[in-house]
Amino acid sequence: MSERYWCENAWLGGERAESGVLLELDGERIADVSTVPVAPPGARRLAGLTIPGLANAHSHAFQRALRGRAQSGPGTFWTWREQMYRLAGTIDPDRYRALARATFAEMALAGVTVVGEFHYLHHAPGGAPYADPNEMGRAIIDAAAAAGLRLTLIDACYLRGGVDTPLAGAQERFGDGDADEWAARASALEATSAARVGAAIHSVRAVAADEARTVAAWAEARDAPLHGHLSEQQAENEACLAAYGMTPTALLDSAGALGARFTAVHATHVTADDIALLAGAEATCCICPTTERDLADGVGPARELAAAGATLALGSDSHAVIDLLEEARAVELDERLVTGERGRHRAAALLAAATEGGCRSVGWPEAGRIEVGALADLATISLDTPRTAGADDPLAAVVYAAGAADVRNVIVGGRTVVSEGRHVDIDVASELGAAIAAVDR
Repeated sequence: MSERYWCENAWLGGERAESGVLLELDGERIADVSTVPVAPPGARRLAGLTIPGLANAHSHAFQRALRGRAQSGPGTFWTWREQMYRLAGTIDPDRYRALARATFAEMALAGVTVVGEFHYLHHAPGGAPYADPNEMGRAIIDAAAAAGLRLTLIDACYLRGGVDTPLAGAQERFGDGDADEWAARASALEATSAARVGAAIHSVRAVAADEARTVAAWAEARDAPLHGHLSEQQAENEACLAAYGMTPTALLDSAGALGARFTAVHATHVTADDIALLAGAEATCCICPTTERDLADGVGPARELAAAGATLALGSDSHAVIDLLEEARAVELDERLVTGERGRHRAAALLAAATEGGCRSVGWPEAGRIEVGALADLATISLDTPRTAGADDPLAAVVYAAGAADVRNVIVGGRTVVSEGRHVDIDVASELGAAIAAVDR
């Protein structure tokens, strides 16, 4: 089935938006891209700026329930983590399916068309497997399908509470015993037309060097994405240096984890040598500025990583907000605060991180661009809202001023998921309220 969309403005990957772009679709792919000054008869008109669908490369869906509950008051990442553990202890597969469905639907409203779900909430309280050991993962896959998103389930190996500390309390739900048992369970997960499976080394705190090697080999054998939280905290670096005599990046390099399929999540406190290792491996670095702000993690060296040759991607992580446009501009604006310099990242480069870079990170390389043969995943942002009205550069207006509330239409594989700012299948606010109330009990 073919359809035609006429975009008032479209971003085709250059430094500026193009006006009057006609997209012809053949099923879920883009069959033709041309410039037509006036919408032809029968073409659906998309007013505003149409971009490739946004890619949320790092999500913990269950943590959406912490919004408005864990942001105020004193503390650090480590005290926030205790709140997260208490939440994790309340979630069963049915509650997770409902919460993830609503969270993914909120992402759709924000223009997200593909999400990488970093999944470690595997087992029942106390660590006993469910009858289906992947029941929680399958709940996430179901939820993404219901919300209309593409998904990569990034199944995380999580085996200890610290470099030399066993799992305890809510953490027991995360563990599989050892890396071989993790691999056996993860191998039972099956991809679908809209869901792919990747792997994660949760962190060097949670996975030792020999275990990381097993996870990396599992991902390599399947040509699957491999992710890992990396140098999010200075304390993580210090513990790794004390235990192994090397940084987390060097440790993962020694385990064979670094490569073009690897994504370092955060990379906030990496050294110059770490940057060289990541760039030399052609790795991706997923920056999550709103979470890094919320948890007082710090501001990472995104410009240095990109300049060295690493690909940038973006994630909303703990979902303090779900707004990939905010994540994109925050990469630039946060660095302005700590360096005193403006213009560290081009607007087009920030949008590329939010689209093509994220799609590469989570293993959907055929998405993230508007070109012939690419998946027809699109988001259209209004240019006449109080935030965007009057701008003479649509690309700059979207990157530096627009937000999730300005997303009007979202198409995934040629199918409309969001129309005029509303999800076509889900009452998102209502479902979020009910799902969060259920895990609050």
